[in-house]
Amino acid sequence: MHLPQIKLDQVLDRFHQVEARMGAATDGQEIVRLSKEHAEMKPVADAVLALGKARAEIDDLKAMAEDPEMAAMAADELETLSARLPDMERDVALLLAPRDADENASAVLEVRAGTGGDEAAIFAGDLFRMYSRYASSRGWRVELDSATEGDAGGYKEIIATVTGDGVFGRLKFESGVHRVQRVPATETQGRIHTSAATVAVLPEVEDVEIDIQDKDIRIDTFRASGSGGQHVNKTDSAVRITHFPTGIVVTSSEKSQHVNRDKAMRNLRVRLYDLQRQQKDQARSDARKSQVGSGDRSERIRTYNYPQGRVSDHRINLTLHSLPQIMEGDIDPLLNALIAEDQAARLADLEAEFA
Repeated sequence: MHLPQIKLDQVLDRFHQVEARMGAATDGQEIVRLSKEHAEMKPVADAVLALGKARAEIDDLKAMAEDPEMAAMAADELETLSARLPDMERDVALLLAPRDADENASAVLEVRAGTGGDEAAIFAGDLFRMYSRYASSRGWRVELDSATEGDAGGYKEIIATVTGDGVFGRLKFESGVHRVQRVPATETQGRIHTSAATVAVLPEVEDVEIDIQDKDIRIDTFRASGSGGQHVNKTDSAVRITHFPTGIVVTSSEKSQHVNRDKAMRNLRVRLYDLQRQQKDQARSDARKSQVGSGDRSERIRTYNYPQGRVSDHRINLTLHSLPQIMEGDIDPLLNALIAEDQAARLADLEAEFA
């Protein structure tokens, strides 16, 4: 992709404007906003400057190549630099392509058992364990918000907050229906069953204002239930918040009612913000249906086939024969392929814009 110089100049002009305003700003809020924009733009500006320098060097080397005494040396350097140029342009294009504003956010991870009864709950537990191990490998923190255990193990529903840099950007394509094919532990005749669990990954953005009116919510307290312990079923500490305009219901069941109120309100804001994102995604998908990241959580996105030891992602037609490693949290090969597909789609959009 050949990026127009006028576009690159616009990026640098904006970056220099932000730097100049940062030096003159006195308002605290404006300084914070400009500092954030500067931090986001600096990698782009640095890449644009490096690309501009490489292009200028190529022009100089082409001129040198016309000098018989310098031609041989210039040709070698020109070949090396020209080979690097497409990768540099692609890197800049990716930085310029429209990106998810919540890419670097932490996330709320929800896993729910679907069709399949006890086996679906066990599979939901396996998926949550897979994501927990992956989070640990990246140094992210997983904090449990609520869980309803399955009768035979696993979870009917489990919700956790995953905190760290870039969590949502890595996990956002996991939203959807995950299907498993295997012989359940509860199966006595060795038959393969197909069960499913639904995963939702929601961005947790702290600096987004979500207006929640008191008249629009009802807060109920109830007794927590669980596997045991002196606090279970003895106090009305668990909190349920119902948001009337959307029908969203959130709960939290820690030991402290105060903590539960804070957690439940935070989770309600996350879900209301996610609802806004879904509406924007729908508007975009009406114009162009992306192969990855449509946001449709009823879509069957992946199958885990235990007898054959394979995992297939149906959105990008990718099959990996490494199911044991994936279930232990080694999901980067899947995530990297999905992110690459999304990058290709964004680059195609950018190229169409320049055409």
